[in-house]
Amino acid sequence: MQVIRVGTLIDGSGAPPVRDASVVIDNGRIEAVTTADPSGRRPAGAETGVDVIDASRLTAVPGLIDCHDHLSFHGYELAKRWGLDEPQSTWHLRTATIARQILESGYTAVRDAGGLDAGFGLAIRDGLITGPRLVVSLAIISPTGGLGDRVSPSGHTPPGSHDPSVPPSVADGVEAVRATVRTMVRAGADVIKCATTGGASSRAGHGPRDRAFTLDEMKALVDEAHLLGRRVMCHAVGGPGLRVAIEAGVDSIEHGCYLDEDRELIPMMAERRIAFVPTLTVYEYHRESQAPHVRERARALRAHHLESVGRALAAGFNVVAGTDAGGHGHPNNALELEHLVAAGLTPMQALQAATSRAAACLGLEHEIGTIEKGKWADLILVDGDPLKDVRVLQDTRLIKRVLKGGATVIARD
Repeated sequence: MQVIRVGTLIDGSGAPPVRDASVVIDNGRIEAVTTADPSGRRPAGAETGVDVIDASRLTAVPGLIDCHDHLSFHGYELAKRWGLDEPQSTWHLRTATIARQILESGYTAVRDAGGLDAGFGLAIRDGLITGPRLVVSLAIISPTGGLGDRVSPSGHTPPGSHDPSVPPSVADGVEAVRATVRTMVRAGADVIKCATTGGASSRAGHGPRDRAFTLDEMKALVDEAHLLGRRVMCHAVGGPGLRVAIEAGVDSIEHGCYLDEDRELIPMMAERRIAFVPTLTVYEYHRESQAPHVRERARALRAHHLESVGRALAAGFNVVAGTDAGGHGHPNNALELEHLVAAGLTPMQALQAATSRAAACLGLEHEIGTIEKGKWADLILVDGDPLKDVRVLQDTRLIKRVLKGGATVIARD
C-alpha cells in the first residue's frame, strides 16, 4: 500500500479542486481519497509501513487520455506510409519509443486510430516495452477510394504481402463491410475505425465533404461492431458522409469540422450520446502543409471547426481530446488541451476532455479517467495549476511523477 499526499487534487470529474488531499493506493487501484489529517498522521486506511509519497507542493491530476492518435505513423510521405524507408524492426522500435515518451509525458491511455497492431498492447501488458494503456483499431475501414484505400496517386498498391496483423480495410457493400469488421476483431481490434468522408490531407479529389459509404453499409458496420462488443469511431469531416455516420449510430465523430453546416446534426449527436473528438491539433499542421490542396482545405474549414466546437459545448455533450498525431509528427499530446481552451473550453472542461470524458468515450469510465475509489491508480503529479494555465501539462519538466496502475513510471526532481 502507498499513500500520496498532494497539495491540490483535481479528480477529473469537474468537481472543484481539493486542498491537502491524500490518495491511498492498494494493488494498483485507488483504495481511498481523503483529506489529509492536519496533525500529520497517515489518513484512515493506511497501515504501518506504508510507502508515503510527499507531493504536498504538487497538483494531482488523473492520467491523461488521447482518444485519437497514430503511434505508428511517422510521416505523410508515401515511402513512410508504405514502410519503404526503413526496416520493419526499426519502425517498430521507433513506435515503441513514441509509446514510452507519451506515457512519460503524463498520458496513461491512448486510443490508436489506425496503423498500430494488437501486439503493442500485448507487449506493454507483458512488460516488454513501456507505454500507455492502448485501445487499438488496427486500420481504417473505408470503401474503394476512401481514406483506408492505400493506392498511390499513380494507381499502384503497396508492394509485398500485407501485414496480417493489420488486415486489409477496404470494403464495398454490406456483406464485405460486415466481414471486414469481423476480420478486424479477430486480429485484435478493441475499437472499429471507419471513414465516411475524405479529409484535409486526403488525395486531391477526395476532400472533407466528399462522401464514402452508403447509409446501409454504415448501418451494417455499426451493427456488426456492436454485436461483437466494439465501439465505432468514425472519421467524418462534413457533407453527406457526416450525416450518414451520425444516422448510422457511430459512437464518436472524429474531426466533425463542418457540423455547423447542418443544424440537425449536433442535436442528433446529443440525443444519441455520440462523442465529439475535434482533433484541433492536426489542423494547425495542415494549415501549413506543403501540399496546396491540404493547406487550402485546412484553412477553409477553420471557422466552421471552431463554430462546431462552440455549438457542441452549448448542447452540453462530450467534447473529447484527441490530437490525430502521427503523420505530422508526435508533438506533446497536451497541446490539444491548449487548442481546446482557445476554442472556448474552460481549462476544467479541457482537462475533463482528456480524463473523465475521454474515458467515457473509450468505454473505460469505470476503470480510469478520475481519481476515485476502485479505479486504476493512473495519475500525474504536476508542479503548477492546470486550471490557471493548461499549458503546464505540456512541459515535461513540470510533470514530476507519472503513475500507471499505482506503479511509478517516471519521477523527476
